[in-house]
Amino acid sequence: MARFKGLSGLGWARELLFFLAAYGVYNLARWVFVGDVDQAQEHARWIIELERDAGLAIEGSVQGALDSGAATFLLSNAYLAAQLAILPGTLIWLYRRSPEVYRVLRNTVLATWLIAVPIFAIFPVAPPRLADMGIADTVSQQAGVALTGHSTMFYNPFAAVPSLHVGFAAAISVALAFAVGPRWAKALALLWGPLVALSVVATGNHYLFDIAAGLAVTGLGFAAGRLPRRLSRPLAWGRAQPTVT
Repeated sequence: MARFKGLSGLGWARELLFFLAAYGVYNLARWVFVGDVDQAQEHARWIIELERDAGLAIEGSVQGALDSGAATFLLSNAYLAAQLAILPGTLIWLYRRSPEVYRVLRNTVLATWLIAVPIFAIFPVAPPRLADMGIADTVSQQAGVALTGHSTMFYNPFAAVPSLHVGFAAAISVALAFAVGPRWAKALALLWGPLVALSVVATGNHYLFDIAAGLAVTGLGFAAGRLPRRLSRPLAWGRAQPTVT
């Protein structure tokens, strides 16, 4: 059972409880700081205008191009699976297969949650499906899980910026590419990030702006997650030096 010990000295059960507690606090904070609908739609209009000025307002075109039963079904379920199944499943697999990579991904996720919460609070944004721009809510239609109505009691519907779906999918892609051996497996792992980026746009849940913000915030989370270990290295090195008499 020694090989199942957590890198921080915690056993797998305590590691799991800690992560679930952090996830619960994160979701509670998102719900507590849910923004005003008028402000969220105003911010959405600002993003839409910004993308139009840059020639990048492609959300409607992407959804229209993928408006088929099979594609919509697959992308809608990929959107749900990204956070509810793939992220926890990857963390569990890496915990046993590659502990060092697990540590980096875990710390990245935790730090990114901390960074993202104040952004959600300060800058609420209505996703395309709630911005009155002719974008459909395909997840509610195809995946059997309604993202509107009573379900909003359990999450923040105006937390479009940043897109942690995409940020974490990119982090998962890189982590798995480091952990697996065969080149074909590495290539397959690296496809997950782009697939989720496509799904969040095609399902009407995020703008391109959100994707860029999600990647940037997750990058900051990666740097912040590694900071404690880097700061501890000089202390450990200093303790390891022999005393000169």
